[in-house]
Amino acid sequence: MAREPVFDILAGLVHTVSFVQGLRVDIRGGQHIPRAGGAVLAVNHTSYLDFMQVGVVGRRSGRNVRYMMKAELDHGVVGFLMKHCKAIGVDRTAGAESFGRAVEALRAGELVVVYPEATISRSFELKEFKSGAARMALESGAPIIPLVIWGAQRIWTKGFPRQLGRHNFPIHIRIGEPLEAAGSAEEITPALRTRMNDLLTAAQDGYPMPAGEPWVPARLGGSAPTLEQAAVLEAEEYARRHTPRP
Repeated sequence: MAREPVFDILAGLVHTVSFVQGLRVDIRGGQHIPRAGGAVLAVNHTSYLDFMQVGVVGRRSGRNVRYMMKAELDHGVVGFLMKHCKAIGVDRTAGAESFGRAVEALRAGELVVVYPEATISRSFELKEFKSGAARMALESGAPIIPLVIWGAQRIWTKGFPRQLGRHNFPIHIRIGEPLEAAGSAEEITPALRTRMNDLLTAAQDGYPMPAGEPWVPARLGGSAPTLEQAAVLEAEEYARRHTPRP
């Protein structure tokens, strides 16, 4: 793994934060992360801190991952970190350019992190997937590695207070076999979602989930919104953010 000073510092900070919080990270399937060559890491999205766990997975495999981040964050401290960690800026007004940069990174042998759900799932279930991961894989010839994180939503997610103290939360990470880029994006995307849903079930297996907890999915006895209720909340949030102020 090539030396990247800023990434090395960030990795150290993530390790320190995890130690202070007492996180118990259980990773299974790490052998599916390629030690060399490009791959799309398709990750579910339940927490603002998912990126930390993905970075840990990469480092344990001797790799630095490349995040795709909103281009509007490219300023100040975050901009500095994006530049020196080779993050790929995502500009919604220039999607083709962002897509092209991701494909170039994959062809150059990088691990590119993609969230097929695009935004955090308030229900903690898998939402409908965008086709970006499949299209990147087809364009670059790189495989897709499905990866699911469970438990990070207890620390910091949308609509709930942050839990940043020492809480000893378990974090389950399950990594599946590579999904080769073959066929069409319309065929690959639902296949990827099915694989990730199976991994999510595996990650939840044996995880303590008290009834009524807001971070537990409704179907498992929690008080999190259902997929349908979460979709309504997202639509309302979108409307608020895009309604001109008087």
